[in-house]
Amino acid sequence: MNCCCNEDEDEGEGILQPLHPHSLTIPNAPTLTLGCASSARSNGGEVTVLSPMNSNFEALVCRDVLRTIFEKLPVVDLARAACVCRLWWSVASDREMQTRAFKAPWKLKDVVGNPSSGSFWRDNGLGRFAISHHLVRGDSVASLAVKYSVQVMDIKRLNNMMSDHGIYSRERLLIPVGNFDLLIGGTCYIELDAYAKREVAVLYLEGIPDRKANCLLNRVCSDRGKRRIIDSLKRSMQVDDGTARYYLSISDGDPRAALTEFSEDLRWERKTGLA
Repeated sequence: MNCCCNEDEDEGEGILQPLHPHSLTIPNAPTLTLGCASSARSNGGEVTVLSPMNSNFEALVCRDVLRTIFEKLPVVDLARAACVCRLWWSVASDREMQTRAFKAPWKLKDVVGNPSSGSFWRDNGLGRFAISHHLVRGDSVASLAVKYSVQVMDIKRLNNMMSDHGIYSRERLLIPVGNFDLLIGGTCYIELDAYAKREVAVLYLEGIPDRKANCLLNRVCSDRGKRRIIDSLKRSMQVDDGTARYYLSISDGDPRAALTEFSEDLRWERKTGLA
């Protein structure tokens, strides 16, 4: 005995079928795909993809809506959104939004300073941060590694140091952040370190940085800093004060270039039998 519900069985089965995005059609409108990876073809064989450039979806062109969405994105996705179109770039490149996304994972209080390149905001990994340590008598790379629970090679790599002797020509060292809890509630200052030759967000555990001292440090213009560089070269080269000054002068004040020049001259002397 057939039930009345069995009438038009084929039509009923069609109604109960799940609705797929690919089968969604709009009368008198081109077929649209609702996913980035999917595609749909109209009668003419052309593919139409829903995007900010070819749709009338108001949310994609409304700055307030875009800002609300972008504020939830991490820095990587925010950088990707900036590549979609000019409108998205203008919203995603807002300094306040970039700063919020940059400091959100680490619960930073603030980030002070302007980076030299906008690409600085695209990476907020732990390697982008560093701790400023003011060097005092008795400090060594090994002792600082133990104090901050980091590796010696990580300190050397961050500060662009070839050997432990490089510590004597500096007034501070950048220390990698080994414990991210130090960043919670802290304020970081964007700085381009002259020795490390990189731009990092520096955390000062002892308080606010001395901007005047940092300027003198980065330019290596203090007599004390120059004296330390010369003393370091003397120990590394095992030469007198005049020789160290000479190689520093011909290398435009670059200690690494001075060591390279000295090594090449020493190699030439040994090759010719003068040494």
